Amino acid sequence: MTMSSRNILLTISYDGTDFCGWQRQDDADGGEANRTVQGEVEKALEKVHKQKTTLYGSGRTDSGVHAVGQAANFYSPFDSIPAENYVRALNAFLPDDVRIVDAHEVPEDFSARKSATSRVYRYFISTDLNGNVTADNLRFCWRVKNYTPNLEHLNKYCECLHGELDCSSFAASGDDSVSNNRYIDGARFFLQKDRWDKDLLVFEIEANAFLWKMVRTLTGTLVNLDKEGAPEDAMQKILEAHDRTKAGVTAPPNGLFLYEIKFDGIRRHL
Repeated sequence: MTMSSRNILLTISYDGTDFCGWQRQDDADGGEANRTVQGEVEKALEKVHKQKTTLYGSGRTDSGVHAVGQAANFYSPFDSIPAENYVRALNAFLPDDVRIVDAHEVPEDFSARKSATSRVYRYFISTDLNGNVTADNLRFCWRVKNYTPNLEHLNKYCECLHGELDCSSFAASGDDSVSNNRYIDGARFFLQKDRWDKDLLVFEIEANAFLWKMVRTLTGTLVNLDKEGAPEDAMQKILEAHDRTKAGVTAPPNGLFLYEIKFDGIRRHL
């Protein structure tokens, strides 16, 4: 990084269906690297800058997970390109399943990961009892058959998901986090109409950070509790058990969206 470089923050949306997640995966054997979102944007940056440029994301998303508002920063070697022009310039070189939606200059010490104060995820669920799920929805939601959601019950289960919590019950095996504690700002369920005026069940959660597959495991657990008609304190008991075997299934990746990265809240641990 030179003294004249500028720090540019991007907001990125992507359809994660055909990606092996966010993080660049270099092939150690010199073959074709797996297709990732970070890799595609860095290739576009190299075409714009005529040199390799590293992109720093706010966090990783897994294979098949989508984003509306992923945040990532890079250092531009040019003073001559207005920050907002990176939207058009990068999109000209990017595939259709990755779009830059905003670009602006930030202070030199700004980091999309370290400066973020919270992340917001939304998980979309189709519960159409007649199986009338459109093809476009199937790509971006979890189809749960023979299930009529009870919003009151679901949101009762969510009440314990607030504050500093040990989230070990929702950590996937293989998670390499130093701590399983996370600060959850809140979680809720609501209904949202799709383009065909059908209801989608949406689970929204905001936290300082998340464990690997944590949102998907929370979603699967909460839906399962509602389907079984579990008592209102069932989620609290699973949380307090600190045992992954007490939680439910991990929901599939296709319903999950990284919805927003916030930088204006309270900076917690991690």
